[in-house]
Amino acid sequence: MDPSQNRNETYSIRRPRKPKRHIKLKKWIGISLSILILLGGLGYIFRKELSWMAFQAFFAKDIKHTLDHSYKPVGNPDSPKPAAEATKPFSVLLLGVDQREDEPARSDTIIYSVIRPDLNKILLVSIPRDTYTEVIGRGVTSKINSAYAHGGAKMAIDTVEHLFQHPVDYYAAINFHGLTDIVNALDGIKLPIDKVIENKSANHIKLRIEPNKPIYDGTEALNYVRYREDSDFNRTMRQRIFLNSLMDRVFELKNITKIPELIRIGGSNLTLDLNSEFILKLAENLFFNDSPPTFENYMLKGKDLVIRGGYFYDPDDSDVQYIQELLANWSDEETKLEDLMIPGTK
Repeated sequence: MDPSQNRNETYSIRRPRKPKRHIKLKKWIGISLSILILLGGLGYIFRKELSWMAFQAFFAKDIKHTLDHSYKPVGNPDSPKPAAEATKPFSVLLLGVDQREDEPARSDTIIYSVIRPDLNKILLVSIPRDTYTEVIGRGVTSKINSAYAHGGAKMAIDTVEHLFQHPVDYYAAINFHGLTDIVNALDGIKLPIDKVIENKSANHIKLRIEPNKPIYDGTEALNYVRYREDSDFNRTMRQRIFLNSLMDRVFELKNITKIPELIRIGGSNLTLDLNSEFILKLAENLFFNDSPPTFENYMLKGKDLVIRGGYFYDPDDSDVQYIQELLANWSDEETKLEDLMIPGTK
């Protein structure tokens, strides 16, 4: 017989016997601790999956309802566009609509975006509102923002497609008034304002924004986007800055849980032709990335143009051609990350 077995047996005989109740209690404590450690480990390893399950359980239904309510396809509503794959490149024309009393709704913010879910990157190409171009469907050459005023999303899409000779897959239009509530729901956003911004012309709405504040509320953010007494170039730049600041604020850890609320707030001011199932699938794909998507920004270049006393922004033909190449590059699913054209490096 193995001597070690004798030692163990001897030790077992001499060891005081504990009541069975204590043995059972210790056994259950050990099992409970093991389960807690196992669950804790699984919770850490699969923390994203568990969070997504919670999102699906508590928020997805309300978000889907909001998005379905905002769904407004262009063209024939009985034959909507087929949903794209949420892992492949697609484009969205982003329209910021500013409608005031006794005025038609004009798209004062126009951004052609290309989303690359596979690369976790988004391209934003800003088109100044006063861009002088052919408005498709009207047979005139005028400011590009008049397309939405006369023909809604469809005329805006057709006009941008004609300008860049590149298709638009989807559109999303939000009324600027909805931005105020969204920013306030986030407890404000950060904006790089280092001097007073103030409208002084009697023809413009009165606004004044003080500089160097740590956080700006919804009204101030809206005025920051609206301000127009310097140049169309700077105004478009502020719109891009605002969008980036807004996304940074949304992706702060403390605000992640507010996303369903933000979508509900925006829903009443939003129209789009993106299918809700597609958006939720896209959100799932982005959720499992290790970091939020990164943005590349570009603005259509041009020069001031005055026709019969009216101001226009005359796009540079060579820059229009560059943007056409940029959009084609980003929209090609065969384009890898290292082959993406990055704006500003041409």
